Amino acid sequence: MKAIVWHGKGDVRCDTVPDPKIDDPRNLIIKVTSTAVCGSDLHLYDLYVPAMLPGDVLGHEPMGEVVEVGSQVTKFKTGDKIVVPFTIVCGQCWFCQKGFYSCCDTTNRDREKAAALMGHAPAGLYGYSHLTGGYPGGQAQYLQVWHADASVLKVPNDVPDEKVLFLSDAYPTGYFAAEQAGIEPGDTVAVWGCGPVGQFAVRSAWMLGAGRVIAIDRVPERLQMARDGKAETVNFDEVTVYEKLQEMTKGRGVDRVIDAVGCEAHYAGYVDAVLDKAKTLVGQPVDRAHALREAIMCCRKAGTVSVVGVYANFPDKFPMGAFMNKGLQMRAAQTHMQRLTQPLLDKVLSGEFDPSFVITHRLPIEEGPAAYRTFRDKKDNCIKVVLKPWAA
Repeated sequence: MKAIVWHGKGDVRCDTVPDPKIDDPRNLIIKVTSTAVCGSDLHLYDLYVPAMLPGDVLGHEPMGEVVEVGSQVTKFKTGDKIVVPFTIVCGQCWFCQKGFYSCCDTTNRDREKAAALMGHAPAGLYGYSHLTGGYPGGQAQYLQVWHADASVLKVPNDVPDEKVLFLSDAYPTGYFAAEQAGIEPGDTVAVWGCGPVGQFAVRSAWMLGAGRVIAIDRVPERLQMARDGKAETVNFDEVTVYEKLQEMTKGRGVDRVIDAVGCEAHYAGYVDAVLDKAKTLVGQPVDRAHALREAIMCCRKAGTVSVVGVYANFPDKFPMGAFMNKGLQMRAAQTHMQRLTQPLLDKVLSGEFDPSFVITHRLPIEEGPAAYRTFRDKKDNCIKVVLKPWAA
């Protein structure tokens, strides 16, 4: 089958690799009909997330048609249309029973590597390095889906892929970012990063009762998309974000802040960002965390910091003094997907929300490597790429 394969930093290729086979009777195999390139994939592309190996298949936003079912799968049959959340869960461990699905205690096949870096291992994830299990990803023509009964979401066969594809990650992650921010009616919410997750966070903040939403980025088409979602926008190339937000909130600060950027913040001219980039260029494991630092400084006293942008290493210069003395709370996680997929599917099926507005590029899988470069470099007005593995 064809698949997008990691060969090294900045080097992904569309290769021919063996078709998957069922390794566990709880698994099934899908023919992937649509799959997406996520901003988090760029952290792998640029090797900010460690423990990648040449030959790893990328991708964690797939969906498709069930073509083979393991003997212990009870909820799905051949021909079903399913969306595959990026988190692989067992449904039975203590964390799954509590609804902390991204903390599943059994599905990370490389738990020792993850625990050495993090203290404990998170759940297994598709296509996201050997810190999260080394599972082949979904940017491929076929995918083995693990722990199917506990993990995946069946969707109606007549619903177009593009309306439900982002239930695999970006839409629930944006909603989760707003939810864990603890938004109260009338709150001012600021979102750092206007990629797809940020766009969904903007719209989810409104769903959860925000009175004002401010989106921060510098890419014109992303800022316009946020404005289309009724957000006010701040271009960090044009103003100092802290000063602008102080002005916009009359000096109080933002009630809830959301970091939808993560470990590759692209800020020019800020001393902390310059130092971060310099350290990464010489191979030091330092995340570029300017967005998180700035969000903390801009959050009002007794406010909340919600982090869904991916971090993988050890950010320097964390403003702990500001965080403690301002009485802030921080909540961060990989999204507990299986708690959110069905309620958010219901919003799609009812017509309340259509996540497909973020799509800017629809391409055959053979064009995936070029799409990575276009997406990373913010070329061609690229906000979200959907790959079609079977397109001619």
